Amino acid sequence: MTTGVRRRMGVEERRQQLIGVALDLFSRRSPDEVSIDEIATAAGISRPLVYHYFPGKLSLYEAALQRASEDLASRFAEPHDGPLGARLLRVMGRFFDFVDEHGPGFSALMRGGPAVPVDGVRSKEHVSATHALIDSVRQAAYDQILSHLGVTDASPRLELVVRSWISLAESTALIWLDGRRIPRAELEIQLVHDFAALAAVGAAHDEDMAELLRKMVKEEPADGPFAELVGRLIALGS
Repeated sequence: MTTGVRRRMGVEERRQQLIGVALDLFSRRSPDEVSIDEIATAAGISRPLVYHYFPGKLSLYEAALQRASEDLASRFAEPHDGPLGARLLRVMGRFFDFVDEHGPGFSALMRGGPAVPVDGVRSKEHVSATHALIDSVRQAAYDQILSHLGVTDASPRLELVVRSWISLAESTALIWLDGRRIPRAELEIQLVHDFAALAAVGAAHDEDMAELLRKMVKEEPADGPFAELVGRLIALGS
């Protein structure tokens, strides 16, 4: 027999619940379109109680961004099993899962915050904090890719290739969100091809990159994404 009395959440548990609720709302609509009243209703508490845990919507938005950035960074983690092309394709699948689930929130994160102030506030401190979160995601992605390449100290040319590819993945996702005019699966494989293409261009200018590319190609199976790119390029000349 139940008494109908709801368990009272602890302070940290309630804060985490509010962050989760806010993140869900911010993921579906621009943060400036979400009110504290909506967050309170979705959490099943009163508006004043939201302010008991967070001074305002800006602080709640920043906490939601922190959680989102940690989630996004984790999408680049991948076991070192199998050829690199297949691993990158799985990473891109999880990356686009996040983009699909958190469209407006992803756009806000990558563009440095909402287009208009939250609670009428868009301070330099808030912008700097948001940029720091974005940089942490990019660095996590960069470190993961180097790990998969078996490199601990990247050469300037390799750093350029990897960071350029991460920026390309971000831009591709943002453009895809604007109408989703290209099938997502096509973009996932295209981005893996893009990585191989950037590496090939780097290899044409740097012997260390050339050696890395030879290793990538050697380990790639005939039905892998890198081999598919080579086949498509050969077909263009026939």
